[in-house]
Amino acid sequence: MSEFREKVALVTGAGRGIGRAIAEAFARHGAIVAVNDLNPTGLDETVTRISAAGGRAKGYLFDVAKKMPVQAMIAQVVDDWERLDILVNNAGVEPRAALLELDEWDWQRTLDVNLSGPFYAMQVAGRAMRQTRGGVIVNIASIAGRAHGLKDRSAYVASKMGLLGLTREAARELADHNIRVNAVCPGVIETEMTAALRKDEAMLQKWLEDIPQRRLGSPEDVVGLVLFLCSDAAGYITGQAINVDGGKVMS
Repeated sequence: MSEFREKVALVTGAGRGIGRAIAEAFARHGAIVAVNDLNPTGLDETVTRISAAGGRAKGYLFDVAKKMPVQAMIAQVVDDWERLDILVNNAGVEPRAALLELDEWDWQRTLDVNLSGPFYAMQVAGRAMRQTRGGVIVNIASIAGRAHGLKDRSAYVASKMGLLGLTREAARELADHNIRVNAVCPGVIETEMTAALRKDEAMLQKWLEDIPQRRLGSPEDVVGLVLFLCSDAAGYITGQAINVDGGKVMS
């Protein structure tokens, strides 16, 4: 399939889990994939997997939580491939601690990675996309940032709620430059970040009771929506936040 042939897609946090699945899917559909992660081992593995499957990818080892590295990363992507058509802000951290016990460093790092990082990336990528008269940005948020919340994740929830607001405003401002911006809000997706849930049978059953499809999601469940939002078929969709959660009941 060649839906995105010759398009250049930058996916942050693509060294594992959802980010890796998204990067591999873009490559399968013909895109040139700029793979970002802060873990060199995961980064190299994703690039190797894409290359072995016949795709085109290059790794970019930068910390998206800091403005100057983000500027350098996107400048390098544009220098390497002459354009940037798609940005997927997927990189994220999720410290687990009660509000009264949450360390200040964890709080700040979560906001830096989950909220400031997408802001820096959208700002710099938006300028590059403006030069080529258009592009698409997808922010990977979470149902935790909507009505549901998540116990012992105050920093994570705050960052994802902020990301939803930022998505709406970015969509409004970037529309004049033919740049669409949307958010995808996964529920509980089976990745390394959520592996502990499988070990807590009581918690797992509690989650499944609220999910009509009676299963946790997989990274591939998120991929389809991301690809759709980045395609021409979604050309009249911007400023939206769409759940991928098996119909989880909000409470």
